[in-house]
Amino acid sequence: MPKNKSHSGAGKRFKVTGSGKILREKAGKRHNLEKKPSKVTRRMTGTVELAKADVPRAKKLLGR
Repeated sequence: MPKNKSHSGAGKRFKVTGSGKILREKAGKRHNLEKKPSKVTRRMTGTVELAKADVPRAKKLLGR
């Protein structure tokens, strides 16, 4: 049986920690930033843990 290929796009979007948690960047900080309040853009910085419901799908895409 052939090897499974990991999803190259998912590899760029998610980071796996040493304990196995999956981190993601917050959405909405790419464009139209002039319209958004500074409070909102600050809230969108940093990384957060992936939602529990999305973890199995992300792990499958990452080949884990």
